[in-house]
Amino acid sequence: MLGAMSLLGRIFGGASKKLPTHVDDANFEHEVLASELPVLLDVWGPSCGPCKQLEPIIIDLAGRYDGKVKVCELSAAGSPHTSARLAIQHTPTVLYFQRGEELERIHGFRSSLFHAQTIQELFGIEG
Repeated sequence: MLGAMSLLGRIFGGASKKLPTHVDDANFEHEVLASELPVLLDVWGPSCGPCKQLEPIIIDLAGRYDGKVKVCELSAAGSPHTSARLAIQHTPTVLYFQRGEELERIHGFRSSLFHAQTIQELFGIEG
């Protein structure tokens, strides 16, 4: 089953856009920790207004960094074990991973430019 954010992205984002990879309790280790690419993980909540504002930015980043950074989304409510493991206390929370290690954690809504600058600073990748 796709996450709500992925479903909305498919409905409103158009078929040609690269969408974030859906992550849940079952695939977190494989998709995030074992990823060969650096990972941006957006942890969102279904009733979170700032999460809804962040969604088009995350979809844009997924397309812009396709093949360079794996952009993922995880529903905090739908993945309680992973949310607890990551000690998620607020949504949205965006985490940056490389080689299975968390490098950065951002709470709240931030602009596309902010995330692009963070990706360049942490991973040395321009979008």
